[in-house]
Amino acid sequence: MIKAHSIREAENIANVELNKISAWAKENKIRFNEQKSKVILMTRRKRKERKELEVYLNNKPLLQVHSLKYLAIIFDSKLTFREHVNNMAEICTKLIFALSKSAKLNWGLKHAALKTIHTGGILPLLLYVAPVWKKATDKISYKAKLIRVQRLINIRIAKAYRTLSNEALCILTGLTPIAIKIEEAFQFYEFTRGNTKEEALVDCDMGVKYWHHPAEKRYTSLEKITRRQVQFKY
Repeated sequence: MIKAHSIREAENIANVELNKISAWAKENKIRFNEQKSKVILMTRRKRKERKELEVYLNNKPLLQVHSLKYLAIIFDSKLTFREHVNNMAEICTKLIFALSKSAKLNWGLKHAALKTIHTGGILPLLLYVAPVWKKATDKISYKAKLIRVQRLINIRIAKAYRTLSNEALCILTGLTPIAIKIEEAFQFYEFTRGNTKEEALVDCDMGVKYWHHPAEKRYTSLEKITRRQVQFKY
């Protein structure tokens, strides 16, 4: 990955680094296949400028693409993740339709089995690296595609009519709406990374100034009984 202030600067840096990689490969008697290598330009600039990249590997030009799949994530040139959401929704839809052959109204897989398949198979696909593309769901069209996928599996689990609303289906099946699950995954990622001042104090030494005063702590009924027993004991 090359980061630069201009497209031409990024192009020059990429060629210099790829020349180093080619030289290193030649010294170690290996070769990188330029036909399987691609280059993509990621920028949101709206000004008119030449966006055709001339990047070379093994003295051969690399094919420039508008979307690139890396670690099962489809990155596009504008970082909208539209193709990733579409691809993910298409894969899950095919799985649900294949599953529906064994989950009819009066026979086949029951509610518990379908719910287990959703939790262990379909939901992980929908939430895969959700913190990366979470902002894409701010657009109603992208969010609607994910809701449509969840609605398909909810209908199979609840064995309900297709005219039932998605909100009602989530209540009947006991499944959290997909938009909330994506937000939950994003918040958990932010919390574990410690991107805020309060979250940065997790799993680390805390100074005295960050300690909570005992009078400000809220105890549950069980904790209150335990504290009373300890006080009576001593």
